[in-house]
Amino acid sequence: MRRTLGDAKRIRVAPVDRAAADAAVERWHYSGRTYSKSRLHLGVWLDGEMLGAMQFGPPLQTSHLVGLVSGTKWNGFVELNRMAFSDRLPRNSESRALSVAMRLLREHAPHVGWCVSFADGTQCGDGAIYRASGFVLTGLKRNTSLWRTPAGAVVSDVGVRTSERLRRSIGTDGSTMSLREAGCSVLAGFQLRYVYFIDPTARGLLTVPVLPFSAIVAAGARMYRGKPSPRAETSAPRGTTTGAGGATPTSALR
Repeated sequence: MRRTLGDAKRIRVAPVDRAAADAAVERWHYSGRTYSKSRLHLGVWLDGEMLGAMQFGPPLQTSHLVGLVSGTKWNGFVELNRMAFSDRLPRNSESRALSVAMRLLREHAPHVGWCVSFADGTQCGDGAIYRASGFVLTGLKRNTSLWRTPAGAVVSDVGVRTSERLRRSIGTDGSTMSLREAGCSVLAGFQLRYVYFIDPTARGLLTVPVLPFSAIVAAGARMYRGKPSPRAETSAPRGTTTGAGGATPTSALR
């Protein structure tokens, strides 16, 4: 049972080591999978107990995303790779924790101008947390990158192409034709890309349009806690879903 709205002010956000953050992701993220390229790990505590974590770092394919904001240097942006919260945390803890995280980045990493993250509208949700936290929607497309293997595992095409272990275990080279021939199927749903401007001036340098949140409803992309949602609301619903951040960081949404 989640606590009352006011309790979110009691949470504490502070750096933790990778092992602690990875343990939180394995326990509370919907995918249960960690991401090895994360560099900044923030724990979320309530009454002295760590009940969540956020992990930031470079995306899987930096070259596909760096051009979203004109003039961005290779280290001038970060991806929110994983966000995993226990349901024991208060309502709206996610948006409060993100606010603290963005403030910490602004104060301690002034070279980082913006943050990108993806909402997995095939397994988790459509990004209500991001919308409630000041992110803008910059990409919305039907999923083509996440696949289910015959064994029931979910993999990304990019992840398969870059992992010899996965290619061997599935029997594919990672191409669309090869994945289908191996018996894999594309997950139904959408991938949504959100951007937060840590440096407000970065918004004026965005190279793609900002999409209205109503586009999510129009596309039939609403999802809440892993299930398609007919609701038309575009702000964070009550009991905002946890475990945000892609199961596997996705390539750019063009």
